[in-house]
Amino acid sequence: MAVFSSPRVLCAPSRTPPLLSLSLRSHKPTTLRPRYFSLSTHLRTKMEVELTAPNGRKWTQPLGLFINNEFVKSSNEQKLASINPTTEEEICSVYAATSDDIDTAVAAARKAFKDPSWKSLSGTERGALMLKLADLVSQHAETLATIECLDNGKPYTTALAENVPEVVNVFRYYGGYADKNFGQVIDVGPAKFAYTVKEPLGVCGQIIPWNYPLDMAAWKLGPALCCGNTVVLKLAEQTPLSMLYLAKLIKEAGFPPGVVNIINGHGREAGAALVQHPQVDKIAFTGSTATGKEIMKMASATMKNITLETGGKSPLIVFEDADLDLAATWSHIGIMSNQGQICTATSRILVHEGIYDKFTEAFRAKIQEISVLGDPFEETTFQGPQVTKQQYERVLSYIDIGKEEGATVFLGGEAAPQRGKGFFIAPTVFTNVKPTMRIYREEIFGPCVAIASFKTEEEAVEMANDSTYGLGSAIFTRDLNRAHRVAREIEAGMVWINSSNDSDFRIPFGGVKQSGIGRELGEAGLAPYCNVKAIHVNMAA
Repeated sequence: MAVFSSPRVLCAPSRTPPLLSLSLRSHKPTTLRPRYFSLSTHLRTKMEVELTAPNGRKWTQPLGLFINNEFVKSSNEQKLASINPTTEEEICSVYAATSDDIDTAVAAARKAFKDPSWKSLSGTERGALMLKLADLVSQHAETLATIECLDNGKPYTTALAENVPEVVNVFRYYGGYADKNFGQVIDVGPAKFAYTVKEPLGVCGQIIPWNYPLDMAAWKLGPALCCGNTVVLKLAEQTPLSMLYLAKLIKEAGFPPGVVNIINGHGREAGAALVQHPQVDKIAFTGSTATGKEIMKMASATMKNITLETGGKSPLIVFEDADLDLAATWSHIGIMSNQGQICTATSRILVHEGIYDKFTEAFRAKIQEISVLGDPFEETTFQGPQVTKQQYERVLSYIDIGKEEGATVFLGGEAAPQRGKGFFIAPTVFTNVKPTMRIYREEIFGPCVAIASFKTEEEAVEMANDSTYGLGSAIFTRDLNRAHRVAREIEAGMVWINSSNDSDFRIPFGGVKQSGIGRELGEAGLAPYCNVKAIHVNMAA
């Protein structure tokens, strides 16, 4: 993602193809260091610990709940462990919020929302704070990328070149928008002066996933703060470390206490308490469709404003006139980036029957060329481990389902541990897939793709739309008339033509059907975080 005008893969960030052009990609074990990271025996307080990563980077890792610009213990001092998915070792344990802690965090956010130190700031002043935060994130890029690599398992090179720049760009984008989110004057004749103002909603509860901890937090914090809201951000319990470190930068940037509160905790406890809290005005969630449905139910009791970005099973259509090398390159990016843990992953590839064999061979060659598995701190690594043992086992279970359903394992189809450790899975390609198969219909969220064939354009559109999801989609053809025609027919929030998953922070992101409600990013990302108030003035009074 260079400076982030470059393509991005996402429920998040991307790569400009080909990011790596390495010869011979195999699943040979990578040599891991005997001790993958070090944990200092010296604790400055119970709120932080000294860590050292295999790249030599050292930092002080916060462990507490970030409330009112301070790190605090949970009310009952319960903790949750963060596991390194490369070695399966515990990195450290952080405090996990109870419902009482959610009450405390929400009260802090409510107080800050009403306090002049935040409420009375102009949009320009809010924007200046956000720009300062963006600068601090940029200055701490190597540390943040290191933490993301250690805690999430994504390659360090990806975290540094793509994910951290995404955070910087989102904060700068919405920092620039903070004094430009205007209302309007509406001409209804001389007897009345009518105008609108855009006002913040209040306290926003935000729940982020584990696949892009930094980026998903930025996507939510950016527009919320731009519009003048305060936030309680609930982190994914699997990957809390990078955003806890970023919390220190929020305080350093000068945000008043209580404006941003960052909570660790389990979804069933901390997440549920946040969603149901009567003093929370909005919930924004990124995660599974099943969890999104539960959030809708819980938020309905107080009729909260909600934004949901949920699951996907995005189709990628390769027509007979497509540039096959281009299609293979982007197909690889669309499913194998970020260990396949992307909500918009183009995990269903639909190929015209006339070029099916040529495409599958080109696609397999591209994977073998680029998808090096291994230590995520090594520069040659393209694919690290799945984020948790649970996700690792889920992906492997779907691979078994595909085999049982009669699909052909064209590539991979097995675990690929490195020196007997880690949640690594070989990039897996299924061919001869039927639209009735579960691997074709259900979201797997891993480096696993199903390839089916079609005969006509009409059949391709019908197959693409035969899904409960509607997040992303992609089309490969040299015929731009066909490209625009099919783009209008596909039931999805986003369509990429001759690319896949190259999202951009300036462009709206979101889905239809069971892939979510509302939009994030771009100017459209502001709408879910403000109310439009209409004011009528009787000029004859």
